[in-house]
Amino acid sequence: MYKLLSHNDLDGVGCGILAKLAFGSEIKVRYNSISSLNREIGFYLEKDDPSTFLFITDLSPNEENEKNLNEHYQDHPNIQLIDHHKTALHLNDYEWGFVKVEGVEGKLESATSLFYEYLVENDFLETKDAISEFVELVRQYDTWEWEKNNNHKAHSLNSLFFLVSIDEFEEMMLERLSQSSHFDFDEFEKRLLHMEDDKIERYIRRKKREIVQAKIGEYYAGVVYAESYHSELGNELGKEFSHLDYIAILNMGGKRISYRTIHDDVDVSEIAGTYGGGGHQKASGSSLSEEAYNHYVLDTFHLEPLREDAKRNRYNLKESDFGTIYKNKSDDLFLVYPEEEKWVIEKNKNRLDEQFASFEESEKFLKRQYEAWLVKDDMFVEYLIKEINRLSSN
Repeated sequence: MYKLLSHNDLDGVGCGILAKLAFGSEIKVRYNSISSLNREIGFYLEKDDPSTFLFITDLSPNEENEKNLNEHYQDHPNIQLIDHHKTALHLNDYEWGFVKVEGVEGKLESATSLFYEYLVENDFLETKDAISEFVELVRQYDTWEWEKNNNHKAHSLNSLFFLVSIDEFEEMMLERLSQSSHFDFDEFEKRLLHMEDDKIERYIRRKKREIVQAKIGEYYAGVVYAESYHSELGNELGKEFSHLDYIAILNMGGKRISYRTIHDDVDVSEIAGTYGGGGHQKASGSSLSEEAYNHYVLDTFHLEPLREDAKRNRYNLKESDFGTIYKNKSDDLFLVYPEEEKWVIEKNKNRLDEQFASFEESEKFLKRQYEAWLVKDDMFVEYLIKEINRLSSN
């Protein structure tokens, strides 16, 4: 008999689907949050038949259960943990642990892709195009390679996962992967996903008007309250407000924080780790501990939301040789322009001391220090007319 304890997100459920394809009725699958995993491990050690083979995927036990599992393994070598999180690498010290973050040529792994390899290598499951395609979609979504590869099918798979219950999703995928030669969505699902995309777009548009900026430790964070679409929201907010190091998404009902970044030089798993959480470099999470509550709620609740840059401008454009105008909440006007291979900033016609090697650096400074935004063309034109009239009168 087999038992699988896995995460309750797409990657974790992907492991459960593979397990049921491989073992059928011989395996019991339990999907868990990070906190409930350790209760399930305790139940397995106390109640389950010692001969039951235990798989743990996409999650890692706490320190106490590491020791308990290792003691069990000495008498009953029937445990296999498979994970891909950087914060779980220490579990490779155990015979029953297998944690791998990157594969060949730096390809990021997911728990589903690692578990698929394990099942095939041990003759529990035969390779099949439909299954391989499903596994790759899960991997690309979980590692955010889907955006770099413009693979919206991977994003759609995750959207479908949240549109139905886990049981329904499992049933649909098991039937499809068993009967189809290739993986695809049916026509009804495609229409449903199209409507969901519209809903996500509206949700993100609203949240862009609610995000606040705060310096927490050494990083500049964008803080927003949201219960849904954390991955999509973190990615879009990160791109819209790229001067921020990361986005912290607070789910007050679930008392959790999701951390997302689009920057290669920021590791949000380390930030999450300071609050007892963990995850990937660009996507991690933690519980809303007292310390996290103080930093992300108490210290930011009074702050005003950031303003988005003007869209569809024709004249007030970034990196323009004529200069670019920004404004902040105090009605200060900033002019950013190039001068002798450097970029400089004027605040209300008074030049700041700082100089920058690129426009991007000057804008980052401006947005971090003054929370300024790119103004619309009409304000830019008005500014130019005033300057022309002033010069003419002189």
